[in-house]
Order: sequence, then C-alpha cells, then structure tokens
Amino acid sequence: MDRILYGDNQFFGINHASEEKARQQLMKFQDIRVIADTLHDAYDAGVRGFACTTHERIIELVKIIKSEPERWEGLRFYPGMPYAHKYANAVTELGYFGALKQLLPSGGIVDAMMRGGKALVSGDVAKVATLLIDAEMKAFKGLDTPVIFLQNIVTDLILGLGYYEAFAIFEEHVRTRYNAEAGFFSMNLPMLLPALDSVGLKNPIVCANVNKSAFRMSGGIEAYREITAKYPARVIAMSVLASGAISPSEAIEWVVNEPYVESILFGASSRRNIESTVELIRKFDARKAVPA
Repeated sequence: MDRILYGDNQFFGINHASEEKARQQLMKFQDIRVIADTLHDAYDAGVRGFACTTHERIIELVKIIKSEPERWEGLRFYPGMPYAHKYANAVTELGYFGALKQLLPSGGIVDAMMRGGKALVSGDVAKVATLLIDAEMKAFKGLDTPVIFLQNIVTDLILGLGYYEAFAIFEEHVRTRYNAEAGFFSMNLPMLLPALDSVGLKNPIVCANVNKSAFRMSGGIEAYREITAKYPARVIAMSVLASGAISPSEAIEWVVNEPYVESILFGASSRRNIESTVELIRKFDARKAVPA
C-alpha cells in the first residue's frame, strides 16, 4: 500500500472548515481538465496512489487517464464505493427497484426480484451487493486497483445494524474478483476493528480521521491507540490537519509518529500545497527512520 495517498474531496467542493473555500474549490474544478492537471501535480510530486470516489466526474477523469497511459504510468487507484448521492438521487427519481434496474445490468437477479416483488431481506442481499460493486468497478477495468474501499456511510451503517458478515462478503468479492484488498472508511475505528476481527478479517485496511486535536476521532486518541494495540490494523490517516486547525508541519510530524498509521491521505487544490505536504511527510518519515 502506498505511504502517501492523494484524495478527491477538493474536486467536489468538500471542505469541513470553510463553506467559502468549498465554494471556491467547486468553481475552480468545474473543468475536468483542471481536475486532471491538479491530479498530475500530485503525480509529479511523486504520489502514485489516488483515493477516489465513483462520482461521475471521476469516471470522466478515468476516461482521460486511460486515453493518456504514458502520462500516468504507475498510477494506482483506491476507489471507494458506493457514491451515496448517486444512489439517493436514483431512488428519489425512480424508486428502489427502478434505481436497481438503472444501476445494474439488465436481466438476472434484478428482473427476477421485480417480477416477484421481493424485498432485500434474503440471500439476495449479498448478490445485489456484489453486482453493485461490479457496476461501480466497471469504469476502472484495466487500471491498477490494489485496494477497494467501502465508504463510511455503508461501513458505519453495517456497524449500527450489527450485520458484520457483510464486511466478509465485501472482502471476499473484491479479493476473488479483482485480486484486491478490501478497505473500509469509518468514523468509528474503535467499534469497527473488533467487528472486522469477529468475521475473520485480520490486520484490515481502515481509513479514519487521525489528527493531533482528535478532530472527529470517535473515542479520542487514546481509544485509537488502545484498539489498534489489541486489534492490529493498517490505518490510513485522513483529516490529519483537522480541517486547518493544526499547522501542516505540526500535524504531519505528529501523525507520522503514531505507530498504527501506515499511510496518509490528504487533499490539496494547488501544486504548492501538494508539494509542501508531500515534502513534510517525507521529511518527518526520514527523521523517524533515524535511530535516536
């Protein structure tokens, strides 16, 4: 797994600290070519891991990247699914079965479910889930996708429902069909790790908020340290700057030294900020590697 991952939040005007900055980012990235060039700024800085949603704009971006393979050699995708707004909009417009029919290939299980009027309450749940994964992954065919993530909206819903076997279904499908590892975004790392362990998922890949001010860290810093000591995991730290509450140098120095953090995911909308963040991670990684 890549040590440094570049994310896509800024491309869609997502900023947890400033609505004005989010609006500015949304305006800046209206042109898909601006998105492609900014991603390439990260590529030029040496970042080869791109953690992305399956938003329609990312599908456009993937088409551009596929058409320019020499420009993107070695780029690895870490797709996260589902992109919830896409499904919510489809359900609002078409209803549940109409949405499934639109989002999944015709024939087979969906048509059978519609004919029988069956609700998603049986073994069909697993079948529909894996078909939805396949529908989301279609755009990434032919690209390097070492880790496929379940987005936190679904991960944490499964936690709340207690249907932990769903995690095993997801892991098995991405492993057997895509030769990839399963990853899980979550806002509740202390609850997730025991749940994954209970269905046989050891040393999982989990992306969660990790930052010095404990911003959006469920249970706080000590809870993270305690649970990862008991249930080892490969944690990808996101929101390391706590949405701007911590200076980049202080934030990255701290997160690099958290023993359970394997990778760092960041987003930035300018070449200068991308390069600065990458340089800081490498600087503090190098210091950490030198014996005291």
